[in-house]
Amino acid sequence: MAKRPIPFSSRGKPGKPRRKQRISRIVQDIPASGLRRFFDLIVSTDGIISLGVGEPDFVTPWHVREAAIYSVEAGQTYYTPNLGTMELRSEVAAYLERLYGLRYDPECEILITVGASEAIDLVMRATLNPGDEVVSADPGYVAYSPIIQLAGGVSRTVPTRVEDGFCLQGGDIAAHLTDRSRLLLLNNPSNPTGALLDRKTLEAIAEVAEENDLLVVSDEIYDRLVYAEEPFVPFASLAGMNDRTITVGGFSKAFAMTGWRLGYVCAPPDLIAAMMKIHQYTLMCAPTSAQAAAVEALRHGEPDVQQMLEAYGQRRKLLLDGLEKIGLESNEPQGAFYAFPSIRSTGLTSEEFTEQLLIENQVAVVPGNAFGPSGEGFIRCCYAVGIADIEEALERMGRFLSRHS
Repeated sequence: MAKRPIPFSSRGKPGKPRRKQRISRIVQDIPASGLRRFFDLIVSTDGIISLGVGEPDFVTPWHVREAAIYSVEAGQTYYTPNLGTMELRSEVAAYLERLYGLRYDPECEILITVGASEAIDLVMRATLNPGDEVVSADPGYVAYSPIIQLAGGVSRTVPTRVEDGFCLQGGDIAAHLTDRSRLLLLNNPSNPTGALLDRKTLEAIAEVAEENDLLVVSDEIYDRLVYAEEPFVPFASLAGMNDRTITVGGFSKAFAMTGWRLGYVCAPPDLIAAMMKIHQYTLMCAPTSAQAAAVEALRHGEPDVQQMLEAYGQRRKLLLDGLEKIGLESNEPQGAFYAFPSIRSTGLTSEEFTEQLLIENQVAVVPGNAFGPSGEGFIRCCYAVGIADIEEALERMGRFLSRHS
C-alpha cells in the first residue's frame, strides 16, 4: 500500500495539513440578512415602539389553541402522513373552493408544510436546475433570493415603481426574461409594500407566463388581509393558469398562528409528488398538534379573521393619515399589514433614517433597501400593533422629522 505523503509547512518542514474550508461556497455567497444588524439594535435599545416585525399582535384564538390541547390530551402525538393529515388537506381544499372556487384534490394536490417558508423552499428545490432563473418583484420579501440561491437557482428581480403602486407589470417581467427563466414568483398581496395585483394586472402577467412557458409560484400568505373593494384574485383562478400555478398559503397571518409554523402548497400532482420527496426526507411531516389546530381554524375561525381584518383596517387608516400629517408620503397599501412611505424628503438613506429614528426617538421601522435596491428611499411600517402604539410612534416620528426634514 502506498504511503500517504507527509504534509510540509511553508518552511519545508513536516507540519499539519492545511485545513479545508468548512462552509459551503453557496452559503458563503449568501449575504447576511439586511434586517439582522437592525434587529440587533432593537434588542439593545430600551423603551422602543416597534413597527418593524411583520407579525400579528393578536393571540391565536382560544378555540384554535384548545383544539391543539385536546389533540395532545387525546394522545395524538405521532407522525402524520407526509402530505399532512387527510382531515386538514380536505379542509384546505374546502376552504379554497368556498372562498375562490378553486378545486384541489386533497389526495394528491395539497401538501401541508412547516410554514409557508418551507413551501417556498420545496418549490425551488423541486423545480430548479442549476442556473435556472426565478423572476420576482423588487422590493420583495427578504427570504426569496437566498432560498432561490440555496436551491441552485439565480434570482432575477424586476424593479417596481411607486407610480404603479409597486405592482409588477407584465411588460416589465417580459423585459427581464432570458432563455434561463423558469419560474415567476409572485407575492400577492406584497410584503413589504402592501401592493395588491388586480385582475387586469394579473391577466397581463398570465399572458407573459403562457407565452414564455413559465411556472408561476403565487405566495398568497396575505390573501385574507385585503382592503380594496375588488376581491382578491388567486392566480390559479385565471383562465388556463391552474396547471402552471403553484399556490402557497398558510395560517400565520390571517389566523394569527405565526409560532405554529404551518403552511400549505397546492399544485398539480406531479409537482406535489416532487415536493413531497424532499419534504419526507427532511421534515417528515408538519407538527401533529398544529395540524389539529389548523382544522379548527378553517372550520370555525372565519369570525376571528373578520374581527382581526376590521382591526387592521382601522390601524391602517390611522397610520396612513398620521404619516400624511407628519409629512411622509405613502402609497396606499391595498393588502397585508404594511405601509411603505417615502423618506426621501429627509435627505437620509433608508438605513440612516431607521437607525437614527431608533436611537433618537426609540421607534423601530425597517429600511426599505433591505427588500431590494428599489426600496431605497422608503421604510416599511407594520401596523399589526395596537392603536396606542401607532399613535405614540407617529408622535415620535413627527418630532424626529421636525429635526431632519
